[in-house]
Amino acid sequence: MGALRAVSIGSDQPPRFIVMRYEGAEGAPTIGLVGKGITFDAGGLCLKTAEGMLEMKGDMAGAAVIAAMDAIAQLKPKVNVIACVPATENMPSGKAFKPGDILQTFAGKTVEVVNTDAEGRLILADAIAYAKQQGASPILDAATLTGAAIIALGPFCTGAFGNDEKLVQEVIEAGKEAGEPIWAMPIFPDYRELIKSDFADIKNAGDRPGGAITAA
Repeated sequence: MGALRAVSIGSDQPPRFIVMRYEGAEGAPTIGLVGKGITFDAGGLCLKTAEGMLEMKGDMAGAAVIAAMDAIAQLKPKVNVIACVPATENMPSGKAFKPGDILQTFAGKTVEVVNTDAEGRLILADAIAYAKQQGASPILDAATLTGAAIIALGPFCTGAFGNDEKLVQEVIEAGKEAGEPIWAMPIFPDYRELIKSDFADIKNAGDRPGGAITAA
């Protein structure tokens, strides 16, 4: 997991990759839940401002899939679920990963680092690839995508990105039931042009326009 390792390497705290399984239906497909657990995000060498760091304990909000697994264990639905949570700090130090580094993900793809503060998508890439290797389908990924998503939608709505329209609509409906408004966002193939790299398969951030989409 080269991406998770790279993000973690600037911290004195070792990373963790948490895997939880619930088996409630023999022979049924396995649903994948993936959540980002950046326990503190200083931005790495692309250091955040002091103000920008204040809420960065919340960068592990995607790790709420652990709470989802607790609820699943209590409700005992007839489904199979695997939850994967990559957990690490993102800190600056003499050993931290750097802009210009080329990482190899668990899926074998190479990624050029252009911004060490775009780290959540890196660790999620490894976790999603692991869930896929374990046979999970569909895979639901809880990411924060932070500032770019808030610029697009404001603070009152969550963006949903997906390659399965039916599943996206089911998530939106579930959000309505829970009082959590969700809006479907575009993820057309054209946006891939914005994360093309001259040195690797992709780069880990595009420019400001469409920032949440290129992150997804």
